[in-house]
Amino acid sequence: MFGKNPGTEELEAFYPIRPECIADVPKTRFRPRAGKTLSARRWHAAFSEDGHLDIAKVLRRIQRGGIHPSIKGLVWEFLLGCFDPNSSFEDRNQLRQQRRERYGMWKTECQNMVPVIGSGKFITTPIITDNGQPIEVEGCNVTSAVSDKKVAQWMLSLHQIGMYGLDVVRTDRALLFYENETNQAKLWDILAIYSWVDDDICYVQGMNDICSPMVILLEDEADAFWCFERAMRRLRENFRCNTTSIGVQSQLSTLSQVIKTVDPKLHQHLEELDGGEYLFAFRMLMVLFRREFSFVDALYLWEVMWAMEYNPNIFSSYELPDATIDSSTALTLDQKLLKQYGKFQRKNVQNGQTEKNSALAVFLVASVLETKNKRILKEAKGLDDVVTILGDITGNLDAKKACKEALKIQDKYLKKAKKP
Repeated sequence: MFGKNPGTEELEAFYPIRPECIADVPKTRFRPRAGKTLSARRWHAAFSEDGHLDIAKVLRRIQRGGIHPSIKGLVWEFLLGCFDPNSSFEDRNQLRQQRRERYGMWKTECQNMVPVIGSGKFITTPIITDNGQPIEVEGCNVTSAVSDKKVAQWMLSLHQIGMYGLDVVRTDRALLFYENETNQAKLWDILAIYSWVDDDICYVQGMNDICSPMVILLEDEADAFWCFERAMRRLRENFRCNTTSIGVQSQLSTLSQVIKTVDPKLHQHLEELDGGEYLFAFRMLMVLFRREFSFVDALYLWEVMWAMEYNPNIFSSYELPDATIDSSTALTLDQKLLKQYGKFQRKNVQNGQTEKNSALAVFLVASVLETKNKRILKEAKGLDDVVTILGDITGNLDAKKACKEALKIQDKYLKKAKKP
């Protein structure tokens, strides 16, 4: 599984990089480590005979050393709430089949409107005007004006998936996987169908960065869609933008409150630079540090974060949203159940912290700011300087250390926030 010298060579076998891009991608720090990283053997051993998963055991291992690439997609499905650890193999097979059929139904619905979907091709130009008039594009048969508001909004979002700097074409373009146009089309199809299903948010630039790893890790397109859909349950409000506000504003406000509490001197300095709204952290929160890490390290960071944030009620909250789930008082007394929470979420439960915008990502950004505290206080004379100083972390940030520091800041924040 790990070999005598697990390193770059092994990871490159799973996520090969185009030779001409090797010099341009950030250095990868993550290495699968025997005894720490969740291996395929440990993963399979965590299931009972009928398929119940010992999630507490799995979370401990992931929080120590991430997930081996050979099983990453399968484990992510549990971390993101696609499946209930207390279900059986048979339960999950039935649910997977139902979801594949539902995705197939949505895909057919979309294909009937825009036949290029599912063809292995994709579009990067508008197919209708802003007022719904058809534009002739190969692979699309929009022949008359579109008056239905939902359909028109969706068709315009297809244009946007390609419009913003050709998002799909440029997504993870250093990876050999996306040299294949069929794989690019698979990513485009999932984003297009998600945009149809979630017509409240539709497509927003940055979703491609969240979706891309799912497409690479899960071979079946429908499985990749549902994994992405579950990730978006956590992140979709970050993408809700209008003329007066940006989606991540609530998390930026929480970040402001965290820094004000744990490092008032730094917060005051940022306010004096007119950076009290913390807009310089927008991208980190929007796409979960995808730009600051190599592809491999970003995946490692995500799975450690999701393991630390894991709530055993996640599946029920998605599948049975109207059910009343007590996530605080009663559970704090049950030590066995508490072990089924990730480190970060367990501490929130124990402290009665229910603030939805207090995601681990907020504390990760806070930890980054703390590592650059001295430089920001000494060198930053304006917001451009802050952006430049934070830009230095690209390829130089250790994901595991950042998560450890984030937990320390969470602890410090919760203790100080409790004081009158």
